[in-house]
Amino acid sequence: MLYNDFRRWTFESIDEYFQTTQTRSLSSLEELLEHCHTPDNFETTALMRLQENYLLSGDDWNEVELENKFISPLIVFSGIENKEFSYFLERPLSATINNTTISGYVDGMIASGFRSPKKPYFCLNEYKRQSDPNGDPRGQTLIAMLAAQAHNNDNNPIFGCYVIGRTWNFLALEGSQYAVSSGFFCTDDGIFRIFSVLKALRKRIETMIAKSA
Repeated sequence: MLYNDFRRWTFESIDEYFQTTQTRSLSSLEELLEHCHTPDNFETTALMRLQENYLLSGDDWNEVELENKFISPLIVFSGIENKEFSYFLERPLSATINNTTISGYVDGMIASGFRSPKKPYFCLNEYKRQSDPNGDPRGQTLIAMLAAQAHNNDNNPIFGCYVIGRTWNFLALEGSQYAVSSGFFCTDDGIFRIFSVLKALRKRIETMIAKSA
């Protein structure tokens, strides 16, 4: 059975219906993961303050609190917000793939546009728990990435991330292949790796926009 609501999809059902394949690595994802950003004193202080806030009570936050108190501040602090592309919350996204229309709301989306999203490059979903009655975090992220890919209708990779509590996993989608990173913990030195990936993502989006201009 085909579903059009993002929350109904899992990795297994996506692979079955859309002929996608998970692979161990993709060059676009490795490029982000290998990027090394050395934070300056100001960035280090801000990141440690965010981390302290999470360590104090983050495991007790609900999803709205997790998004507003930690995820959004970290993403915006990486320099995503500008007049060419921005970080949008709870925006609708839809596309038709193989005569199947899929649609839903994306928890977080980095897309071209200033006041409203135009071309999506990155989709994020956040969950409080690994198992959630409203869907599978991995599947919901991937199906949104597939919708973004179809919406853009170009050969650029689509990036994504799902956050479960303190753990961040990054994804890349190239054609019909996707890869998932190991988890990074925001409660240890992983927060600096997360920040570095976001910095690399910003540079990659800038390059894709420049090439399409």
